Amino acid sequence: MSEEPNPPTPFPRKEGGAGFSPSPLGGGVGEGSFPRRGVLLGVDYGAVRVGLAVSDPDRIIASPLETYTRRSDLLDGPYFAKIAADYRAAVLVVGLPLHANGQESDSSRAARTFGTWLAEITGLPVVYWDERYSTWFAEGALLGAKLSHKKRKEKRDRVAAQMILQAYLEAGCPPEGTKIATPDENPSDQTR
Repeated sequence: MSEEPNPPTPFPRKEGGAGFSPSPLGGGVGEGSFPRRGVLLGVDYGAVRVGLAVSDPDRIIASPLETYTRRSDLLDGPYFAKIAADYRAAVLVVGLPLHANGQESDSSRAARTFGTWLAEITGLPVVYWDERYSTWFAEGALLGAKLSHKKRKEKRDRVAAQMILQAYLEAGCPPEGTKIATPDENPSDQTR
Protein backbone atom coordinates (compact mmCIF):
# COMPACT_ATOMS: atom_id res chain seq x y z
CA MET A 1 0.00 0.00 0.00
CA SER A 2 1.52 3.32 -1.01
CA GLU A 3 1.38 6.48 1.02
CA GLU A 4 0.13 9.72 -0.42
CA PRO A 5 3.10 11.98 -1.17
CA ASN A 6 1.34 15.03 0.27
CA PRO A 7 -1.40 14.02 2.70
CA PRO A 8 -4.30 16.45 2.89
CA THR A 9 -4.26 18.95 5.71
CA PRO A 10 -7.36 19.98 7.66
CA PHE A 11 -6.98 23.50 6.20
CA PRO A 12 -5.64 23.16 2.67
CA ARG A 13 -4.13 26.29 1.22
CA LYS A 14 -5.72 27.63 -1.90
CA GLU A 15 -3.96 29.66 -4.50
CA GLY A 16 -3.57 33.16 -3.11
CA GLY A 17 -3.91 32.35 0.58
CA ALA A 18 -5.31 30.18 3.30
CA GLY A 19 -8.05 27.62 2.75
CA PHE A 20 -10.69 29.52 4.70
CA SER A 21 -12.03 33.04 4.80
CA PRO A 22 -12.39 35.07 7.98
CA SER A 23 -15.99 35.94 8.75
CA PRO A 24 -16.91 39.63 8.72
CA LEU A 25 -19.06 38.96 11.80
CA GLY A 26 -16.21 37.99 14.05
CA GLY A 27 -15.59 34.29 13.64
CA GLY A 28 -12.83 33.40 11.33
CA VAL A 29 -13.55 29.92 10.13
CA GLY A 30 -15.19 29.53 6.77
CA GLU A 31 -14.27 26.39 4.87
CA GLY A 32 -12.85 23.27 6.47
CA SER A 33 -13.55 21.85 9.88
CA PHE A 34 -12.50 23.59 13.04
CA PRO A 35 -10.09 21.38 15.03
CA ARG A 36 -11.48 20.57 18.48
CA ARG A 37 -8.07 19.66 19.92
CA GLY A 38 -4.63 21.08 19.57
CA VAL A 39 -2.59 24.04 20.66
CA LEU A 40 -4.05 27.53 20.25
CA LEU A 41 -1.77 30.49 19.68
CA GLY A 42 -3.13 33.69 21.23
CA VAL A 43 -2.23 37.00 19.60
CA ASP A 44 -2.51 40.49 21.09
CA TYR A 45 -1.95 42.63 18.00
CA GLY A 46 -0.18 45.95 18.12
CA ALA A 47 1.36 48.04 15.36
CA VAL A 48 4.69 47.99 17.25
CA ARG A 49 4.52 44.98 19.60
CA VAL A 50 2.61 41.70 19.35
CA GLY A 51 1.97 39.67 22.48
CA LEU A 52 1.83 35.90 22.11
CA ALA A 53 0.40 33.20 24.34
CA VAL A 54 -0.07 29.47 23.92
CA SER A 55 -2.55 26.92 25.23
CA ASP A 56 -2.00 23.31 26.13
CA PRO A 57 -3.26 20.78 23.52
CA ASP A 58 -6.33 20.00 25.67
CA ARG A 59 -7.21 23.72 25.70
CA ILE A 60 -7.45 24.11 29.45
CA ILE A 61 -4.89 26.77 30.29
CA ALA A 62 -3.17 29.63 28.48
CA SER A 63 0.40 30.66 29.22
CA PRO A 64 2.20 33.84 28.15
CA LEU A 65 4.82 33.13 25.51
CA GLU A 66 6.64 36.26 24.42
CA THR A 67 6.37 39.78 23.08
CA TYR A 68 7.58 40.35 19.56
CA THR A 69 8.65 43.78 18.36
CA ARG A 70 7.56 44.19 14.76
CA ARG A 71 10.12 45.10 12.11
CA SER A 72 8.67 44.52 8.62
CA ASP A 73 6.36 42.03 6.92
CA LEU A 74 9.39 40.49 5.25
CA LEU A 75 11.05 39.78 8.62
CA ASP A 76 7.90 39.26 10.68
CA GLY A 77 6.37 36.60 8.42
CA PRO A 78 9.04 33.92 8.93
CA TYR A 79 9.08 34.62 12.67
CA PHE A 80 5.33 34.03 13.11
CA ALA A 81 5.37 31.02 10.78
CA LYS A 82 8.18 29.48 12.86
CA ILE A 83 6.39 30.13 16.17
CA ALA A 84 3.20 28.52 14.83
CA ALA A 85 5.17 25.51 13.54
CA ASP A 86 7.37 25.16 16.66
CA TYR A 87 4.32 25.05 18.94
CA ARG A 88 2.30 22.97 16.47
CA ALA A 89 -0.52 25.49 16.65
CA ALA A 90 -3.87 24.34 15.28
CA VAL A 91 -5.67 27.71 15.43
CA LEU A 92 -4.73 31.37 15.88
CA VAL A 93 -6.86 33.39 18.33
CA VAL A 94 -6.43 37.08 17.53
CA GLY A 95 -7.64 39.68 19.99
CA LEU A 96 -10.27 42.03 18.59
CA PRO A 97 -10.23 45.49 20.22
CA LEU A 98 -13.89 46.49 20.13
CA HIS A 99 -15.50 49.69 21.35
CA ALA A 100 -17.14 49.51 24.78
CA ASN A 101 -20.52 49.12 23.03
CA GLY A 102 -19.27 45.97 21.26
CA GLN A 103 -18.89 47.52 17.82
CA GLU A 104 -15.81 47.42 15.58
CA SER A 105 -13.11 50.07 15.84
CA ASP A 106 -10.26 51.17 13.59
CA SER A 107 -8.00 49.07 15.81
CA SER A 108 -10.20 45.99 15.37
CA ARG A 109 -10.07 46.41 11.61
CA ALA A 110 -6.25 46.59 11.83
CA ALA A 111 -6.27 43.43 13.99
CA ARG A 112 -8.43 41.67 11.37
CA THR A 113 -6.01 42.69 8.61
CA PHE A 114 -3.14 41.33 10.70
CA GLY A 115 -5.06 38.12 11.44
CA THR A 116 -5.75 37.58 7.74
CA TRP A 117 -2.04 38.10 7.02
CA LEU A 118 -1.11 35.60 9.78
CA ALA A 119 -3.53 33.07 8.28
CA GLU A 120 -1.89 33.44 4.89
CA ILE A 121 1.66 32.97 6.19
CA THR A 122 0.87 30.12 8.60
CA GLY A 123 -1.93 28.33 6.73
CA LEU A 124 -3.88 28.20 10.01
CA PRO A 125 -7.47 29.21 10.71
CA VAL A 126 -8.02 32.40 12.67
CA VAL A 127 -10.75 33.15 15.16
CA TYR A 128 -11.21 36.67 16.56
CA TRP A 129 -11.97 37.15 20.23
CA ASP A 130 -13.04 40.23 22.19
CA GLU A 131 -10.01 41.76 23.87
CA ARG A 132 -11.63 44.79 25.49
CA TYR A 133 -9.69 45.85 28.59
CA SER A 134 -7.16 42.99 28.30
CA THR A 135 -4.16 45.34 28.36
CA TRP A 136 -5.65 47.21 31.30
CA PHE A 137 -6.16 43.96 33.23
CA ALA A 138 -2.68 42.77 32.28
CA GLU A 139 -1.18 46.01 33.57
CA GLY A 140 -3.12 45.60 36.83
CA ALA A 141 -1.85 42.05 37.28
CA LEU A 142 1.72 43.17 36.62
CA LEU A 143 1.37 46.10 39.04
CA GLY A 144 0.16 43.61 41.65
CA ALA A 145 3.37 41.65 41.07
CA LYS A 146 5.30 44.82 41.97
CA LEU A 147 7.30 44.83 38.76
CA SER A 148 9.18 47.91 37.62
CA HIS A 149 7.78 49.99 34.76
CA LYS A 150 10.40 48.53 32.41
CA LYS A 151 9.56 44.91 33.39
CA ARG A 152 5.81 45.60 33.07
CA LYS A 153 6.30 47.03 29.58
CA GLU A 154 8.29 43.93 28.56
CA LYS A 155 5.56 41.56 29.78
CA ARG A 156 2.32 43.51 29.24
CA ASP A 157 1.51 42.37 25.69
CA ARG A 158 2.22 38.68 26.31
CA VAL A 159 0.12 38.74 29.49
CA ALA A 160 -2.69 40.48 27.56
CA ALA A 161 -2.44 37.70 24.92
CA GLN A 162 -2.67 35.15 27.73
CA MET A 163 -5.81 36.84 29.11
CA ILE A 164 -7.44 36.94 25.66
CA LEU A 165 -6.64 33.28 25.06
CA GLN A 166 -7.75 32.19 28.55
CA ALA A 167 -11.08 34.01 28.09
CA TYR A 168 -11.54 32.17 24.79
CA LEU A 169 -10.74 28.83 26.46
CA GLU A 170 -13.17 29.53 29.31
CA ALA A 171 -15.90 30.35 26.77
CA GLY A 172 -15.50 26.83 25.36
CA CYS A 173 -13.48 27.75 22.23
CA PRO A 174 -16.42 28.75 20.03
CA PRO A 175 -15.33 28.44 16.39
CA GLU A 176 -17.41 31.47 15.43
CA GLY A 177 -15.47 33.77 17.79
CA THR A 178 -16.90 36.97 19.20
CA LYS A 179 -20.29 38.19 18.04
CA ILE A 180 -20.04 41.80 16.95
CA ALA A 181 -22.76 44.29 17.85
CA THR A 182 -24.30 46.06 14.88
CA PRO A 183 -25.32 49.72 15.20
CA ASP A 184 -29.02 48.79 15.49
CA GLU A 185 -28.49 46.15 18.19
CA ASN A 186 -28.53 46.81 21.91
CA PRO A 187 -25.01 45.86 23.09
CA SER A 188 -26.34 44.81 26.49
CA ASP A 189 -28.15 41.95 24.68
CA GLN A 190 -24.89 40.65 23.16
CA THR A 191 -23.15 37.55 24.29
CA ARG A 192 -19.68 36.46 23.35
